Amino acid sequence: MDKVSIFAHTSTSYAETLYSLLGKGKEHARLVYREWYKTGKVTGQDPHFKNAQPLFQQILALTDFAYLPLSNKGSENATQKYLLQTQDGLEIEMVLIPMRAGYTLCLSSQVGCRMGCAFCETGKMGLLRSLSTEEIVSQLFQAKHHLKVDIRNLVFMGMGEPLDNYEAVMQAIRIFTDMQGFGLGPSRITISTSGLVDKIYRLADEADPALCLAVSVNASCNETRNRLMPVNRSFDMAALRAAMEAYTAHPRRRIFAEYVLIKGKTDSLEDAARLACYLKGLKVSVNLIPYNPQSRDCFEPPDQATIDAFYQKMKELDILTFVRSTKGRQIMAACGQLGNRELRKCKKTLVFSPDSGIFTFMNLSH
Repeated sequence: MDKVSIFAHTSTSYAETLYSLLGKGKEHARLVYREWYKTGKVTGQDPHFKNAQPLFQQILALTDFAYLPLSNKGSENATQKYLLQTQDGLEIEMVLIPMRAGYTLCLSSQVGCRMGCAFCETGKMGLLRSLSTEEIVSQLFQAKHHLKVDIRNLVFMGMGEPLDNYEAVMQAIRIFTDMQGFGLGPSRITISTSGLVDKIYRLADEADPALCLAVSVNASCNETRNRLMPVNRSFDMAALRAAMEAYTAHPRRRIFAEYVLIKGKTDSLEDAARLACYLKGLKVSVNLIPYNPQSRDCFEPPDQATIDAFYQKMKELDILTFVRSTKGRQIMAACGQLGNRELRKCKKTLVFSPDSGIFTFMNLSH
């Protein structure tokens, strides 16, 4: 009998699944779930298990507690990057970013990304595969219980396009917000998207209104955005704006518009004026992100004077705007820097194993 991964379930679905297998133990399964997510271990010391040790052992025997192994990839001024190894030998990265109180955890949702944004290291990998819910949830579990850090916010801004892995990401968010588990409020979770318009509409219909959405705009006109972000050829800026307007129709919703400042490409005062005009009337705040270097650069960040001038122009045009402080740039942990291009070689050697039911990459370069 296949085991039940505790990382794939909310407390309710875990308890119901165990009950369907055992014909009993629903409330005891909830206790196991709660202790695992709250403390990172299961002891069976709860008084409810005093006379139910055989049932406790049955629940343990049916539960898969496996999570992704983790190693440190470097730190810079308290910003830390970690590597996690998947069962099929691939690698994903997550980043811990210090705040005034606690940390923000930057999560990955895919190994690589198919969006192909020109300024993003992950996009240059291509998409190897999406992560499972278990692999996404494992990242927070490792940060909370093995790294022992206080995670205050989650941002899906690591490797991958979260809305391209919609089902797994949304299930992970249900687990993150389960009060019997991690118990994070939806307002502390941000999903970032390159602009998958169809999924933004779906998110507007299905997501908790408190969930935060960040949209990578990154250009002030279609011509530039087509060159930088291939997704714009499927969903142009007019379609994206309409989706953002629909998403913010709910009074509790607001959008963060992400905008990468690239020297000579997106950083002029004309760009600022067009961007302000494009966003006018939306419930939106803008995060200006100076371009971060890649392993092989074809762009440059603007100088500080240009960044300041762009910011002032947005402010004059009455658009709430912030300049994002750069953290982790030297360890390739900043925005747009996550990824390992060497893993692209794996795409040609994908082998399916009928016995295990998983795909395996045979010629990994480490």
